[in-house]
Amino acid sequence: MIKTVGIISRPRREDIARVVPPLVNWLQAHGAAVACDSETCECLGAVNVTALKREELPARADLLIVLGGDGTLLSAARLAVERKVPILPVNLGGLGFLTTVSQDEIYSILDEIFAGKHRVSERVMLEAEIVRAGSVIRKQIALNDAVLNKAALARIMDLELRVDGEYVTTYKADGLILSTPTGSTAYSLAADGPIVYPSVEAFIVTPICPHTLTNRPLVIPDSVTIEVDFKAEDAAVFLTLDGQVGIELMRGDHIRVRKAPDKLLLVRPAKKTYYQVLRNKLKWGER
Repeated sequence: MIKTVGIISRPRREDIARVVPPLVNWLQAHGAAVACDSETCECLGAVNVTALKREELPARADLLIVLGGDGTLLSAARLAVERKVPILPVNLGGLGFLTTVSQDEIYSILDEIFAGKHRVSERVMLEAEIVRAGSVIRKQIALNDAVLNKAALARIMDLELRVDGEYVTTYKADGLILSTPTGSTAYSLAADGPIVYPSVEAFIVTPICPHTLTNRPLVIPDSVTIEVDFKAEDAAVFLTLDGQVGIELMRGDHIRVRKAPDKLLLVRPAKKTYYQVLRNKLKWGER
């Protein structure tokens, strides 16, 4: 039963002022309390909702509605996954592989949710650790990917890849993308990685501009532990999670990636399949 709905949005005032007030009225008319992140509340004027910090919303909500683009959803996903709060992603942005619900579909899908007839897609997230001098100094989860690259791309890096302790190869490349199936349509796709169906239990390892043409993307089981060591002379190296959290690395740091313990719950339109999303977003079959 949906008692409280949290709303997270991209803070673009004209969109929020147009979309959120009627959405709040609909939710309250259907018996749900509504809480919004502080940035959204600043755009609403006299609308009667509870204002909370964005990181507080998952603990207080039975459903999160995320209004924006994929970037808005990625940041919300890292907050919501441990609470196992389902997210309804509504596209107010551009391409949006993840925010597949259009504004015109909001209320029909909410009808399904409040009737208990909605469909939920479980998405694997990855957990990345930075190991320094034998100790884990940072741990971060991501829905799309963990990327190792340089601040300046003038020179290639050496990236040693191991899977479950077994040496695989040393890439000479501008960087390396470790992606979930959900993230296969993000940076990995731009680097010629494969599109992987979201429920496939796999990780994708995609080199960025590899020096050797035989270094191709690699699809491996998501039950493994991936380890990467790197060498990059005279350049800062970063680990970037979902294109949003960047961590500068030190020489000798060791990267370890595995499947996160919790899965993200995404509410999906009952009549819209993943293949339809691909055809629509990638313009397949059009001239």
